[in-house]
Amino acid sequence: MCKRLSFRSPFIVAVLLFAGILGGCSDSSPASSSSGSLETKAQASTLPANAPAPKLADDITSSGPIVVENQIDVSAEREGVVTQIFADTGKFVRKGELLAQLDDRQLTADRDAGEAKLLSIDAKVKNWIAEIKVLQADLERSEKMWAAQIITKEQLEHDRFKVEADQYELERERQTRINQEDIVRSLNLELEKTHITAPFDGVVARRYIRSGQRAANGDRLFWVTATGPLRVKFTLPENLFGQVSRGQMINVISPDSPDSQHTAKVIQISPVVDPSSGTIEVLAEIVGPGGNLRPGMTANVRIPRSQ
Repeated sequence: MCKRLSFRSPFIVAVLLFAGILGGCSDSSPASSSSGSLETKAQASTLPANAPAPKLADDITSSGPIVVENQIDVSAEREGVVTQIFADTGKFVRKGELLAQLDDRQLTADRDAGEAKLLSIDAKVKNWIAEIKVLQADLERSEKMWAAQIITKEQLEHDRFKVEADQYELERERQTRINQEDIVRSLNLELEKTHITAPFDGVVARRYIRSGQRAANGDRLFWVTATGPLRVKFTLPENLFGQVSRGQMINVISPDSPDSQHTAKVIQISPVVDPSSGTIEVLAEIVGPGGNLRPGMTANVRIPRSQ
């Protein structure tokens, strides 16, 4: 019996040792997992409270032309030969200042003749007024003579009809005078069309005519542009519609002088989206002097993005 036990003892001891090793491994796993979790929490708790926030997106950028409200071609309103040119490219002009003169000799002669005829009509009107006064005096005398049975009724009626006829003639002359006044006024308007003037304060950007040239009705003569207020017109993608609002201040930069910035105020935002490009149009007005900005040049725009 003792021999049998002594033979099995090494085998039993080996089994017990193997079981003990397995038990030790399984007990150590939760401990290591728990310690790892604690280390992660400890690292998280050690982050500084004043850590910097994530970086915000960059400002919105775009570009567009510098424009002004008043910028038009001055065209001829009647046919005529250019006799004089008073303004050339680059000249600053005031509203109503003479830019060029068309030949007005025939119109001036017609106007002078019309005014002379008007004076003649005025004289006729005065003559008819005096004539009527004389006839009215004769009529009053005839009425007294008729009352005294000195003249016949036919003579009285004859004097009355003469007064009425002259009154009609006076009315006709007065109407003729009105018509002649309209003719003279029309000739004066045509004479004004021979004076090519600046429509507003600005600068002559281009001259299309030369002295001695015959201009037809509607021909371009000058291109006049205002010098201010300067505005920049640009577009933004439709998904940025909420990033810009009226009254918002933006920065405008000239490509020629990137170090020089100008402030502009948004004055108009298109209420609709252009379906062909998917953009909205924005108009901003430069605040203060424009500096190196000029109408027609392209400028860059920077818009602070809403927080």
